[in-house]
Amino acid sequence: MMQDRSGKGKKRGYRIAVLPGDGIGPEVIREGVKAVRAALGRTGATPVEFQELAGGADHYLKTGIDFPEESMKACRDADAVFLGASGLPEVEKPDGTGISLAWDLRKGMDLFAAVRPVTLFNSRITPLSKRKAGSIRFTIIRENSEGIYASRYNGTLLHDEVAVNPMIVTRKGTERIMRFAFETARNSPGAPADGRRRLTCVDKSNVLVCWAFFRKIYDEIASGYPDIEKDYRYIDAMALHMVQQPERFDVIVAENQHGDVLSDLGAALVGGLGFAPSANIGIGRAMFEPAHGTAPTIAGQNIANPIATILSGAMMLRWLASEHRDASLAKAAGLIDGAVAAVLERGKVLTVDVGGKATTEAMGNAVVRAIEA
Repeated sequence: MMQDRSGKGKKRGYRIAVLPGDGIGPEVIREGVKAVRAALGRTGATPVEFQELAGGADHYLKTGIDFPEESMKACRDADAVFLGASGLPEVEKPDGTGISLAWDLRKGMDLFAAVRPVTLFNSRITPLSKRKAGSIRFTIIRENSEGIYASRYNGTLLHDEVAVNPMIVTRKGTERIMRFAFETARNSPGAPADGRRRLTCVDKSNVLVCWAFFRKIYDEIASGYPDIEKDYRYIDAMALHMVQQPERFDVIVAENQHGDVLSDLGAALVGGLGFAPSANIGIGRAMFEPAHGTAPTIAGQNIANPIATILSGAMMLRWLASEHRDASLAKAAGLIDGAVAAVLERGKVLTVDVGGKATTEAMGNAVVRAIEA
């Protein structure tokens, strides 16, 4: 994820567009911003301004607009976007689809690569036995602009009898996600089991021609990366192998829907979606968000796990550091990662989703104390 493709230089300051969103979104984004501010202050990094913006299902209920144009413009103009979560189960558009600021940002800013790190920080929070902290550590690269999801607003319902959504796989889109994934593997520490850098291509190429095409382009791009070990899995087998031997995986690349499903499975292996950060990367633009939803049943109770959001904040700083060759931001990102790892490894402060008693705010405060220590 950290390749510098832009040629941009270090800036005197950065502006982050913040979208708190709905449900637990405002609660977790508050802790994410708090941790980022603490790390920036601790390292004396380049100043960062946070601009909070309106949007989401609640805003739609009040105004009839889910994502105001001025908010989208501010996101496009910002150096990065930091999103809490958006959408509520009971709020639908006239076509029956839900509210998703993330979807609109991915499409509107061409954020083609979803980056989903999966890391085990504490052996007590995984459902798998005999797994130590660090023994599960891989990254899922999900193609974000094509696949079955690309037809979200273009499906066809015929006479209330037949519904059709086409699968879209293009050479351009697949080539760029494969290059991104191979570059990510080239910069990875390797799989925990053997230290080897490998890229696993996940598809169902034995069934549909679109997935056979996806794998064909993987092989073509792989020829330019002889230092990265090639690996293949069908999607059904991948679900099995992620549970049985997660330590063997390093970087995984998959079509949009496949990557979406595998991301949730990966999160389950390391404690749940509260530990699942993500980045959505385009050319010179990016949005960062926890992979979880709005969890409206616990919203406002101060019990949501903010770790995924805090780690997403670290990913944001690291991406900005790469884009702008700003070592101070990379240092701040490292402080956040180290603080989260230290707090979770000690295991004294854990949220209720993994059997602890800490509130959202208390979890954020524990990370900030570790940053400032």
